[in-house]
Amino acid sequence: MAGESERLAAERARRDLDALIAADDRHDFEFAERGFIATRRDPVIPRDGGGVTSDLRGYDFLAGPPAPTVNPSLWRQAQILTKHGLFKVMDGIFQVRGFDVSTVSFIDAGEGWIVVDPLTGVEQARAAFELVTEHLGARPVLAVIYSHSHTDHYGGVRGIVSPEDVASGKIPVIAPEGFLKEAVSENIIAGPAMLRRARFQFGGTLPRGPEGEVTSGLGPGIPTGTPSLIAPTVDITHTGQVLTIGNVTIEFQVTPETEAPAEMNFYLPAKQAVFMAENANLTMHNLLPARGALVRNAKGWADYLTEAIRLFAGRSEVMFAAHGIPRFGREHITAFLRSHRDAYKYLHDQTVRLMNNGLTPTEIAEEIRLPESLSNQWYNRGYYGTMSHNSKAVYQRYLGWYDANPVNLWRLPIEEESARYVEAMGGAAAVLARGREAAANGDLRWAATLLNHVIFAGGETAEAREALAGVYTQLGYAAEAGSWRNIYLNGAQELRAEAQPPKPAPFRPEVLGAATTAMILDVAAVRLNPEKANGLTFTINLELTDRKEQVVLSLANCVLVHEEGVSEPSADATLRLTRPEMLMTLFGVVPVDTLVASGAIAVEGEVSHYAALAAAIEAPVANFGIVIP
Repeated sequence: MAGESERLAAERARRDLDALIAADDRHDFEFAERGFIATRRDPVIPRDGGGVTSDLRGYDFLAGPPAPTVNPSLWRQAQILTKHGLFKVMDGIFQVRGFDVSTVSFIDAGEGWIVVDPLTGVEQARAAFELVTEHLGARPVLAVIYSHSHTDHYGGVRGIVSPEDVASGKIPVIAPEGFLKEAVSENIIAGPAMLRRARFQFGGTLPRGPEGEVTSGLGPGIPTGTPSLIAPTVDITHTGQVLTIGNVTIEFQVTPETEAPAEMNFYLPAKQAVFMAENANLTMHNLLPARGALVRNAKGWADYLTEAIRLFAGRSEVMFAAHGIPRFGREHITAFLRSHRDAYKYLHDQTVRLMNNGLTPTEIAEEIRLPESLSNQWYNRGYYGTMSHNSKAVYQRYLGWYDANPVNLWRLPIEEESARYVEAMGGAAAVLARGREAAANGDLRWAATLLNHVIFAGGETAEAREALAGVYTQLGYAAEAGSWRNIYLNGAQELRAEAQPPKPAPFRPEVLGAATTAMILDVAAVRLNPEKANGLTFTINLELTDRKEQVVLSLANCVLVHEEGVSEPSADATLRLTRPEMLMTLFGVVPVDTLVASGAIAVEGEVSHYAALAAAIEAPVANFGIVIP
């Protein structure tokens, strides 16, 4: 009966979706196509140093009717998101869309361009600027604006401007207060785990096509370009702050802890145009990305949209953003912002209501649904963030991971729990058979649960892997969310061992340059292996000669503590070295003894303590198991 109920619910949802698609007014398609000027003659964007960052032909398969292996709603969304080229939004505002997961905007400021959110990689941003120059003429960049602290909104900056021009003061880089700290810190502590999980969220190793990646739901797939970073030179600290660049006046609204910890919208009064950063999208966004991040504030997000409506909606004829497509017409913009605001507010308020009535995160996710007046708006549908996982994020923000049931206070580890379940159900062969039966009956979530237990009980045979991979494939094909599709299909890919996991990316020089020494030492602390550090107790002074910084490192009880700006007179050793030398030694690039012997590191006291510390710091496991133990 449970499987039949699941199947009938899926059939009803599909009928409702088919009816919604049949009634589509095609406004989004018209907005996506409006103002098209041209795209690249060569669809391949090469990577600096060789290879390809992206091929704009990769989504050509979307030109036809929806494939049976793709949710038709996601197919529609992908058709809109992947229209690529240079577009005129209005007089004086242009965008290059479809080159990256994000969109770069060019604002005519008289003598040159204000460039907003220069994409993820240098190659994509350079290609976008070349397209602008080809069709609109060669003009200098007067300023760069980062709307928020995620890589796809600043990573291509060196394809637009040079660090030298920014350092000289010729070109300001404008960002919300706290941008640099958040841009560097969000991925530095938990970066290895986030990177591993991001491969699932974005489908990084999936082939692009009807049986693979069909966008992230927020934008095209993330290209494999070269990310960069130039530190901002102008901070936006408060709502109402005004800047004039060239002949353009800009009014800012700061929106911290919405889609990013540091984020801002802005308004161009002379053009009656509002830029909504990533706070208003062509989809419901994530409150907690599947890759991992600090959980976002749904109530704050809704409240800032309310403020934006009050500040800008009544005087805006054009709305453009960091992803997706522009919107046109005051009434349409106001209706969009109100509906989008209401979706986040409903999500927050109703999750909290159900939470306060005693429902657990899983129960809330099964029950909560947007009312039709909101869910029938395409931009509120869950192509990237979903009501299911966003409601769990709201619960986590208020109450954390524990659902108050004592059984969940001290669960068995997944491998031991799975082994006992499989034994209780008659062994791996019996559970495998039940999983296949559930899959055949369309009860895919239960099939996945059963087969996952077989895998984690130690039964990761080729037969069991293929059975679970088949279930994940079907779940992926049915998913409306691009992110969920990618996660399921990446899970199937790894079960089938169809792709080699990518090598872990090293710290980028720009990130290391922007990171404070305290941030770097925090990374060292979370990589300390307690078995290797057990019994070690010492204090070390570090003098970073290139930065004129003093640091005290203390190791005791398998805990590494650092203090900046001080020196310990009774330290066991004092080392004088540059920060790059500290990085190379602490993270295993060069042995400590090698740099001491060369004279690069000067030591007073016992250098063996620092060498022991370096030996206890280990690189994380880059491609840890997710769908298999």
